[in-house]
Amino acid sequence: MAVIKHPAQRVGVFIDTQNLYHSARHLYKARVNFAKVLEEAVGGRTLVRAIAYVIATESGEESNFFDALTKIGIETKVKDLQIFADGAKKADWDVGLAIDAVKLAPKLDTVVIASGDGDYVPLIQYLDLHGIQCEVISFGRSSSAKLKEAAHAFTDMCENPRAFTIPSRG
Repeated sequence: MAVIKHPAQRVGVFIDTQNLYHSARHLYKARVNFAKVLEEAVGGRTLVRAIAYVIATESGEESNFFDALTKIGIETKVKDLQIFADGAKKADWDVGLAIDAVKLAPKLDTVVIASGDGDYVPLIQYLDLHGIQCEVISFGRSSSAKLKEAAHAFTDMCENPRAFTIPSRG
């Protein structure tokens, strides 16, 4: 499907931070260059909102990362890491991201989801029914085939990993 991109197009970028973080770490032993992800997602169009969904740990060591996201123009929504009695940990923002995308959709022409998680397919289908162009940017090698198929456009960060990653320290 041909995707239309023009400067007046209103774009919302919704970043599943954990998904991209784990993909970059697993595939490239690197960190994500979120400034480049945002630049590519917006693509010269009008950015309305960029939101990163992040997890806070008890140690609070990620506060510098959250500040860095804010400095490049990405709003952060923070959820505490859940730790269960058996030691299991859960950090999931899928529903929060989807609800925000639906709430903001009337103000947008395009929704860009930065994630490879196939759980977002119903969101894309819903937004498509409401006339919203839906694009996905993620690491293709760790992305759901159904997600790539559902999106109007898919940007595969694996095609240029050096642009979208930062070598890990140490």
